[in-house]
Amino acid sequence: MSAESNSAVCSLPLAPAGDAPQLRVHRMGIDTYQEAVIFLRRDCHVCQSEGFAAQSRIALWHGKTRVIATLNVVDAPLLAIDQAGLSEAAWRALGADEDALITVQHPAPIHSFSLVRGKIFGQSLDDNGVQEIICDIVAGNYSDIEIACFIAAVAGRRTSAHEAIALTRAMVTVGQHLHWPAEIIVDKHCVGGLPGNRTTLIVVPILAACGLTIPKTSSRAITSPAGTADTMETLAPVTLNSEQMQQVVAQEGGCIVWGGAVSLSPADDILIRVERPLGLDSDVQLVASVLSKKIAAGSTHVLIDIPVGPSAKVRTQEAARDLTDLLQAVANAMGLQLRVVQSDGSGPVGRGIGPALEAYDVLRVLQNEAQAPQDLRQRALRLAADLLEMGQKAEPGQGWAMAEQCLASGAAWRKFQAICAAQGGMRVPPVAPYRQALFVARPGKVVAVDNRRLARIAKLAGAPQAPSAGLEFLSPIGSMVQAGQPWLVIHAESVGQLQYALTYAQEQTDLLSVGDVA
Repeated sequence: MSAESNSAVCSLPLAPAGDAPQLRVHRMGIDTYQEAVIFLRRDCHVCQSEGFAAQSRIALWHGKTRVIATLNVVDAPLLAIDQAGLSEAAWRALGADEDALITVQHPAPIHSFSLVRGKIFGQSLDDNGVQEIICDIVAGNYSDIEIACFIAAVAGRRTSAHEAIALTRAMVTVGQHLHWPAEIIVDKHCVGGLPGNRTTLIVVPILAACGLTIPKTSSRAITSPAGTADTMETLAPVTLNSEQMQQVVAQEGGCIVWGGAVSLSPADDILIRVERPLGLDSDVQLVASVLSKKIAAGSTHVLIDIPVGPSAKVRTQEAARDLTDLLQAVANAMGLQLRVVQSDGSGPVGRGIGPALEAYDVLRVLQNEAQAPQDLRQRALRLAADLLEMGQKAEPGQGWAMAEQCLASGAAWRKFQAICAAQGGMRVPPVAPYRQALFVARPGKVVAVDNRRLARIAKLAGAPQAPSAGLEFLSPIGSMVQAGQPWLVIHAESVGQLQYALTYAQEQTDLLSVGDVA
């Protein structure tokens, strides 16, 4: 197995001239998330001579390392007049020591952004244009505002299948591409929108225990209270580089790691960072994001799960068909074997919503506990069965029996433990110190629940940043409830977050819909 980089498709920036202005670097200790920020004094000679102003984009050079940062202007005495303060993101990216001299200059104009403006006004993007945009984004040339413009420009129905293919191909070419010795490499993905649907942590050990290779790279949450990587991280390390990932797969046949650390599709990681606060996850970006990472990871056979429900990410059968057609068009163009399945998206899966709470559901299923959530178990078995047949480990119609036997025998649980050990050691998920239940107002049968508002409550409680925060959902659709019975328990790591989530939850009407018993 090997990894190769295709980053040569993007032109490299030119080093600064010898007379470019220099400043002493200072670590400010300011967390700006993943955005690189530079702080300069208003009366700094460089600001004066170069015409830098607040929100200017500035190229920082330390040796051969270049970082594009956004300028924030400060007044004395926060910095000396010859100092450049760096945010934590900029400090990590530049790799300079305290008081090292760095060179600052205006970055070259971004020609590709004119293509983004054209797209906003209805023009189409060709392959070269998309490639140029993605190269500039990965190079750090775009500000977050400009990235947000690009994300909005390709959202909705204004982007064609051809443009989606071009975007996927560009996102693959600017990152690493893994190669594996096995002829068939399987993978799966759920498009999301369904709280608690953490099937990956069950499917991967089943497939690996049955002899398939599944190098699973997963994302952190974008608009949900937990991504697969967030949940797995409560059980084992997920921030592995490509070499470490390959070692785990060589040893155990599978892994569950955070894709952002492997750099398989670095453009996607940047786009996701901006999408997260926007709460925007369009079909085109979703397809390019998912398939670029599958292709870069070396997958040959991929199964996509699309939950469909009134409050899921995909709400109608028509929307599911449109997404399926787009996924299939891009997969065909990229030479990927793809199968899409639709599943029930009417309500949450399992009991837990939030990283640690979902992890406990997974453990109960893998350990075959009597109280394990059966809906999570059944979903995972269905996906594993399809992949066993796609991967030619089971004859058509025999995948379910093979997957169920692997799970029931404990083989999947043993394989999961081995994968966790190989990734750095298994650990016990945390438990939140503060909890508050919500109670059923009237007796009857649960007929509906709002997935999106449940996810919102879990996020207000602190998930996924607080790994033990989230919800326990105790009244699945179809269950009978009594007045005064707890149907939801909020978990939080602080009293303030608990009250924040509780206040929002109590203000909601029809969060849980209970009908009369016929």
